[in-house]
Amino acid sequence: MDILVYLIPVALFLGGLGLLGFLWAMRSGQYEDLDGAAARILFDDTETPRKGR
Repeated sequence: MDILVYLIPVALFLGGLGLLGFLWAMRSGQYEDLDGAAARILFDDTETPRKGR
């Protein structure tokens, strides 16, 4: 039962760190364009130069 004295504050601290990380990601625009990256992989916008031609 004494271990709960240590585990509860550690769990709250780690949960707070996770929440701060999530809020930082939201403010920095990490979740702005969720569909763009998924569709971007399907299209090849750059053309690679062919050697020998």
